[in-house]
Amino acid sequence: MKMFIGGKAVDAEDNKTIDVLNSATQEKIDTVPGAGPGDIKRAIDIAQKGKKIWAAAPLYERGRILLKCAGILEAHAEELSVMLSTEMGKIIREARGEVDCAVEILRGYVEKAKHFYGETMTTETQPGCVNDIIFTRREPLGTVACIAPFNYPVELCMHKVASALSVGNSVIVKPATDNPLTLIRITELMLSGGVPGEVLQIITGPGSATGKYLIESGSINAVSFTGSTEVGQEIARAAAGTLKHLFLELGGNDPFIVFEDADMELAVNECAAARIQNAGQTCCSPKRFLVQNSIKDEFVSRLVERLKKVRTGSPLDENTDLGSLINPKAALEVQRQVELTLAQGAECIYGGALSGPTYYDPTVLVNVRPDMDISQGMEVFGPVIPILGFDTEEEMLKTANNTPFGLNAGVLTTDMKRAFRVAAALECGSVVINGSGNYRNIDQPHGGRKLTGLGREGICCTLEEMTQPKAYILKGVLSK
Repeated sequence: MKMFIGGKAVDAEDNKTIDVLNSATQEKIDTVPGAGPGDIKRAIDIAQKGKKIWAAAPLYERGRILLKCAGILEAHAEELSVMLSTEMGKIIREARGEVDCAVEILRGYVEKAKHFYGETMTTETQPGCVNDIIFTRREPLGTVACIAPFNYPVELCMHKVASALSVGNSVIVKPATDNPLTLIRITELMLSGGVPGEVLQIITGPGSATGKYLIESGSINAVSFTGSTEVGQEIARAAAGTLKHLFLELGGNDPFIVFEDADMELAVNECAAARIQNAGQTCCSPKRFLVQNSIKDEFVSRLVERLKKVRTGSPLDENTDLGSLINPKAALEVQRQVELTLAQGAECIYGGALSGPTYYDPTVLVNVRPDMDISQGMEVFGPVIPILGFDTEEEMLKTANNTPFGLNAGVLTTDMKRAFRVAAALECGSVVINGSGNYRNIDQPHGGRKLTGLGREGICCTLEEMTQPKAYILKGVLSK
């Protein structure tokens, strides 16, 4: 497959390519261009023309085109789902859900843009301004670089692309190197739906080179990135020279809190589902499981029995529950993290091993202490469940908040006063009551605190992030 620059499918100017592998089998399925500086500069230059074209197009026209694109993507949903499952290792049922979600995200941002208003300010609070009128209008930022993650490439990239396009920005998409094919195909389909080639482009290449060039360019007005905290910090440093807008949704080490009065069956099912989904490769998935000591043994026993029913296999098999990790390096990193936790004193009572180059068994670790790396800043991107016991609410909150991250959390209890009290005390962006934090509605303001990043993403708020207000002052217009 090729990049799309200026509406044309192109190779890299030096003909460099990158192999794309089937995540589960590690077989080569395609190649994509490895963009060089000349390719990236050309895309950026074209986007400068595109941002003027698209900003000048009336909202109703942009909306008509984007809604047509949503229909085209919906018509190609199965093709896109199979492509996503093949290149990423996401099981086919989850891939279908992600593609369907992306279509609704696109439609949702278009509808939100139609009702995205400016404001009129009161001027009567300041002497000398009583006869003035001040109102605001929202203007696009310009050109937005949308840097997509590997784990939910379709859904999360669409949050960036749909919001940016609906309010008049031009967009350059940079997909993850491991799995760019589905986003290339989506770009092709949206171009066929009428989005101008100068407005939506996609370039492929390693983030260390391609992403860095985009971030440092003075012609890029904003960068929207989802990925690791380490890369997000590098982006922030690289973007500082041009003071461009940054939206960074980064790492998490979220708590899953189970009190002794919780519905045990619900707690076990939510726990298992949260770590099995997407093979544990989800930013907002819980990664630390805090269970009250009075029920901990029962919880662990029932959890192991639940995990024994998990079916590992080909992501394209309709009966598979657990697919592959993105690549062998990721699988080995999970293994390293588990071994480190065991060396620090934990015990593995289930799983704890690779079952193929990119497959990792569902794993339960007990005797985990709050002072271990896995309990604080070490984010495990795999199906690993470390169990920490607690006695009191105060003890639990100290452990839950003792992390550099703050994305989502889950609280399971039948005591609603306690649920809201704990939710208010947790240092995070979202709290799910009687469910795991592995939850994201397309409308909610998704994001977190501390090293989890900057800004919020969701239909309710992202249009504000993708625009800037301009104030218009009618001086003395009410005077006699």
